[in-house]
Amino acid sequence: MAFAAPSLKGRALRLLSQREHSRAELMRKLAAYEEEPGSLARALDELEARGFISEARVVQSVLHQRAARLGSARIRQELQAKGIDAQAVAQAVQSLQDTELARAQAVWQRRFGQPPADAKAHARQMRFLLTRGFSAEVVARVLRAARTQVRAAGRAPATDSDD
Repeated sequence: MAFAAPSLKGRALRLLSQREHSRAELMRKLAAYEEEPGSLARALDELEARGFISEARVVQSVLHQRAARLGSARIRQELQAKGIDAQAVAQAVQSLQDTELARAQAVWQRRFGQPPADAKAHARQMRFLLTRGFSAEVVARVLRAARTQVRAAGRAPATDSDD
């Protein structure tokens, strides 16, 4: 007994049931299954009209899942890769600016928890935070604050050679 292949709409709904997808992501993933030109666009138009596809939900989903671990630059990159409108990406990134330093400090604390002991460790910690999408200014502030806290507690000599 042969089963009929799922329709484009069925495939799209299956993908949407797993996580939020932007229209551009669905177009990219389902293009290979389009048999008649324009049928994919029509199916996605219908799903969008019914509220199954929502750019705002995709943005909120990415922010909710990734913002605690990533900086604004990486969030911007992920949203752009999903085909989100440039204005929506800019608004999402702007909403993260107020918490950027606190999020970077939390990521640093979870990963390292203590200031770098030497220049090599400093570079490693800096690279780690930079690759997570935090700005160089924020990363420098996080590492400077970590050293300051240690000095204030009297646990390390005050040297500025590891900046």
